[in-house]
Amino acid sequence: MLALGRAWETALSGDNTFGCWGGKLMISFLFVKVTHSPEGMETLRYFLFDVCGVNAGWKMEDVMDEEIEVINNTVAPDDHVICALSGGVDSTVAATLVHKAIGDRLHCVFVDNGLLRYKERERVMETFERDLHLPVTCVDASEQFLSKLKGVVDPEMKRKIIGKEFICIFDAFAHELEQKLGKKPAFLVQGTLYPDVIESCPPPGSGRTHSHTIKSHHNVGGLPKDMKLKLIEPLKLLFKDEVRQLGRILKVPEPFLKRHPFPGPGLAVRVLGDVTEGNALDIVRQVDEIFIQSIKDAGIYDSIWQAFAVFLPVKSVGVQGDQRTHSYVVTLRAVTSQDGMTADWVEEEFGAWGEVVEGEIYNTAPDDSSVLSPTPATLLNGSPPCPNQGTVLKTVSLKKFLKRFVTMFEV
Repeated sequence: MLALGRAWETALSGDNTFGCWGGKLMISFLFVKVTHSPEGMETLRYFLFDVCGVNAGWKMEDVMDEEIEVINNTVAPDDHVICALSGGVDSTVAATLVHKAIGDRLHCVFVDNGLLRYKERERVMETFERDLHLPVTCVDASEQFLSKLKGVVDPEMKRKIIGKEFICIFDAFAHELEQKLGKKPAFLVQGTLYPDVIESCPPPGSGRTHSHTIKSHHNVGGLPKDMKLKLIEPLKLLFKDEVRQLGRILKVPEPFLKRHPFPGPGLAVRVLGDVTEGNALDIVRQVDEIFIQSIKDAGIYDSIWQAFAVFLPVKSVGVQGDQRTHSYVVTLRAVTSQDGMTADWVEEEFGAWGEVVEGEIYNTAPDDSSVLSPTPATLLNGSPPCPNQGTVLKTVSLKKFLKRFVTMFEV
């Protein structure tokens, strides 16, 4: 609320509430967050069902049936469709849904952009072929992507470049299919979610004509205006937890559905700075693999929304054995969330397990790794307001540093 109109007066106000009255009319405003406001879910539930009388008959099966109908009405019987598979939950569920609607007229392509996680290409292709039985073509475009990203440090620019290169590859793949099928595919399927749309641009009908872009998503903000393929985005009004529900209905394997979210631009946004400089990608890739595997071994992977490593383009002094080191810093981060819109710290006490992770990275990460051991008052850690954003540095005590499960290493 910026200003009141004439004849209106403030009745009450607070950090998250506002009320005003004028004559016989009264307006109240309450900003409720589902998970971060006290009784947030119950407040919204009361407003929707008790005050507004909304019917709670909505089911995910209905969403599936409606989207299949939309796809069949959009795609002509002789049209062919390309699906951009990233190996994540979103694009996989989208591909499975479209495949259910149009069958073999769907042609999936998985692009190795050189920004994937450790052995991601091999693992993903095996899953597609063995478990999902999707027809997938793998394109190795790592050199193409990395050459375009050379010298780029701004994360927004990285996202735009990556989105543009993806579309170029999909367009080329469409030309190859045209030669094979005698008809060029007309549509491109993407696993765009509602949070992607919200963060990249105001959602339709929101009235947010002056909203700020939080961050561009390569499948939203990076699409060129002259793209020759028309988009099919069957998940664009769903949140991550809803996509997982839909995936279960579509019989996507549960371990695959429980994978942690991975950003579309990949490790490009988990390496702060130039991704082509030195061996930053190799470092963050190996540290991330050790981190995730340790979480799985500890049996806590499914209780964490997202855990990952971030490479910082800064160096710090440490000690390895009896020798001084001056090496790059990698920070580990773990957050909890329900819908991917807001996140909080993983608050569990990990105790000795955290030391095991440190030791594993110390022994196996590249470049003669060593654990950073400054005084407790100067420890730095990543402080994520929400997943996939840049690292925020701050000072914490050693106890809080360990409790919040954010560990810093020299690599």
